[in-house]
Amino acid sequence: RGRHMDKAHFTAAVERYKDMVFRTALHTLASPQDADDTVQEVFLRLFQYQGTFDGEEHLRRWLLRVTVNRCRDLLKSPWRKRRVSWEEAPETPIFDRPEQETLYREVMALPEKYRTVLNLFYYEELSVREIGELLGVETSTVTTRLARARRRLKERLGEDWQDE
Repeated sequence: RGRHMDKAHFTAAVERYKDMVFRTALHTLASPQDADDTVQEVFLRLFQYQGTFDGEEHLRRWLLRVTVNRCRDLLKSPWRKRRVSWEEAPETPIFDRPEQETLYREVMALPEKYRTVLNLFYYEELSVREIGELLGVETSTVTTRLARARRRLKERLGEDWQDE
């Protein structure tokens, strides 16, 4: 059966999943500061959580769901600070290759609904069905958003992209 989080499991979970939570929040919010705040908030929720987890995958899904919901609340909040555009942010991720940064910039220029599905599909490797469940939308909606996001990236990166 599942079990409550003790301190050791909590610490291990933070280590294992903090990058996933940050990446998901960053793709949704497009603000490193807001993403950092979200990481703090999500792990505070985990620390306070009274339920149990049936294994690693259950924990991972729970964290993604809480992250996505927290980001949605932030996006709707009238109190949300005007976000600093990510170019001004000091903690821009470090990229091994220039084309990774180009792709990142183009992804971040997309509307939130596209950034979110791209992240969940490519980085978190969720299936289209799982993304639909997580976001509370039809599978067909997820498929459409992924196709539109890919098409926009192809239009923007087009020929240059092929040269890389």
